[in-house]
Amino acid sequence: MMYRLILPLLLMLGTTLLWGGSSASAEGQGPASAPITTEQKVEEHVPKPLTVLLKDFFRTTGIYALVHPEEGVKNGNGEAMSRFAQSWGRVIMFIVVFILFYLAIVKKFEPLLLLPIGFGGLLANIPVANMTGPEGFLGIIYNMGIANEFFPLLIFMGVGAMTDFGPLLSNPKTALLGAAAQFGIFGSLVGAAALSQYTGLVDFTLRQCASISIIGGADGPTSIFIASALSPELLGAIAVAAYSYMALVPVIQPPIMKALTTEEERRIVMPRLRKVAKREKLIFPLLIVMLSAMLLPESTPLIGAFAFGNFAKESGVVDRLSHEMQNSLINIVTIFLGLGVGSKLQADKFLVLDTMGILIIGLVAFAAGTAAGVLLAKLMNLFSKEPINPLIGAAGVSAVPMAARVANRVGAEARPGNVLLMHAMGPNVAGVIGSAVAAGVLLSIFN
Repeated sequence: MMYRLILPLLLMLGTTLLWGGSSASAEGQGPASAPITTEQKVEEHVPKPLTVLLKDFFRTTGIYALVHPEEGVKNGNGEAMSRFAQSWGRVIMFIVVFILFYLAIVKKFEPLLLLPIGFGGLLANIPVANMTGPEGFLGIIYNMGIANEFFPLLIFMGVGAMTDFGPLLSNPKTALLGAAAQFGIFGSLVGAAALSQYTGLVDFTLRQCASISIIGGADGPTSIFIASALSPELLGAIAVAAYSYMALVPVIQPPIMKALTTEEERRIVMPRLRKVAKREKLIFPLLIVMLSAMLLPESTPLIGAFAFGNFAKESGVVDRLSHEMQNSLINIVTIFLGLGVGSKLQADKFLVLDTMGILIIGLVAFAAGTAAGVLLAKLMNLFSKEPINPLIGAAGVSAVPMAARVANRVGAEARPGNVLLMHAMGPNVAGVIGSAVAAGVLLSIFN
């Protein structure tokens, strides 16, 4: 039996030696053995003094690029940069990103997003490296998931998997509060257009006004989704404004809530919510997908991703998938999303008058959305059989669950032990759906 195994090996070995020898012979006769002709030139090394080498090295550093801006230098997108943007503009942007780091690390304002956005802005303003170009580190990330609107959809999927529709289904009329809070979106659309048309301070197109208006809903992923589709040139300023106002919800909302309500209204205790059946929670995400598909198809990508994440969670049969959407997937996408958004914080794009206009319009829109939710809750309380605490109307903005926590905290300050958190989650979740619907309306109009 052994020879049957050894014989094929011997044949293979002999064949290899035979072919190897012939190949070696052929190589010995080939051009490789030909002598070098006089036409072949060899570059000679020209020695340079150490001072010249150091000077040449200094010209390649970022310090030299900052101190000696030149005409015709282009950014990662191939657009010419001004001397200011190359020098002092970059220094100012370094200060801006350090402020974002301070807010994220010290103040803990939305650190999961402000930190990667700030670091992306830091890398985007480093001279010479060209990290924002199509083949650069940040450029690849941006084109991979932001330019095609993919990352915001994955974020919505993860948010859906973490959302409980129980409070909304238990008290459906709170959906009106989520809708009222979207008043800031359409109000800021009109305001941005009027500011551009009548003041001359800024020059926004209607598509840009539509992108800016979404900031009023305090919904970061939706803001990025709309800006990528309608005005990518404003993406950096819009994203920073949206996430900054989301982070500042505990600072901005309480004064508005207290100014529009009385001490007695803030002390209102709402009745306990009923327990929602699993069947209701399964039907609801399917229902909102079908409604969006029939009435407003442009909103289906956002609502569809949101509903899928929630449906997977409520089904109870794909816990592994739901767990990954709530943890690993949303965490990884958040890293890429933050760095990609930060790539748009370049000095020549961010340090313009339009950015200041976006920040002001976004703040006014967010305040208007908060006020609209509170005022509608006060109006509903006049006709409702069960008392409604107007504070939960402020949770109609899409900052989940921060806005609901703020409403609960302000209510507890007025009446210790008064728990409004679950009641506020109803309009809070409705606000997420409302901002997606508003985005679909704007896309259907301007696309």
